[in-house]
Amino acid sequence: MAIPSKGRLVQPTIKLLEDVGIRLQVYDDRALMIPTNWSDLNIIRVRPEDIPYIVESSAAVMGITGLDYVVESQSRVKVVERLGFGNGKIVVAVPSTSGINSINDMEDGIRVATKYVNLTMNYFKAYGKNVRIVRISGSAEIMPLLGVAEAIVDVMSTGTTLKIHGLKPIGVITETEAVLITSNTGFDKCGEVMERFLLLLRGVKSSINKKLVLMNVPTEYLSKVLSILPAMEGPTVADIANKPFKEVISVVPENELPSLLVKLKNAGAKDILVMSIEKVIA
Repeated sequence: MAIPSKGRLVQPTIKLLEDVGIRLQVYDDRALMIPTNWSDLNIIRVRPEDIPYIVESSAAVMGITGLDYVVESQSRVKVVERLGFGNGKIVVAVPSTSGINSINDMEDGIRVATKYVNLTMNYFKAYGKNVRIVRISGSAEIMPLLGVAEAIVDVMSTGTTLKIHGLKPIGVITETEAVLITSNTGFDKCGEVMERFLLLLRGVKSSINKKLVLMNVPTEYLSKVLSILPAMEGPTVADIANKPFKEVISVVPENELPSLLVKLKNAGAKDILVMSIEKVIA
């Protein structure tokens, strides 16, 4: 599996692997090929923009990178799963004092600094604009200040970095997030590993922002408590030996917990436990 060696996707990717149950056996930023606790899975650490090409060539059977890099590379790979982190937008940005407020305000021949050459060319072509692409590999935000370009195309998460450098977005090319990709033959070569990884990955994703709530409920209050509880497939109810109580178990969205716990207590629930969930395997 190819994963990013630098950039904003590195730490979320490592955390995702750990949540799935994959542990890297070498903890050294200089290590590029790393064995894991899965005997049939090694990790390759490479630049995120190179991952689509590496997966396309089957040098790695799957990879985690940004959707923006997948589209920019024009590689023949499959997006298997959207991962829910690394979200952002690929935007056109210009100096706030430029007087340019839309793509239509931009003159032909304007210089645009970017590492997203294909995305940029196709976007401006759709507007009938003939721009000069300044290919860069580092920070785009500084280029207008240096006089290298009059506009940039780059990824924007919150807009803070653009604002710090006196820039404003005037157009959105596409949205991006981290994705899991595979080659067209990935499942044929390593189907068992990929199936296992996908099962656990989706289990982790399903558990995000959910809590397991367990409680004891006197039998006479059971109906009232059940009417309050949300659950994925309905709460689980079990008898408690030699006591006029029921044990009730439910999976609850985390943001509903504060008000829900008060309602459950007032409805007669006792000994309420709230527990974290590692994975939900449907």
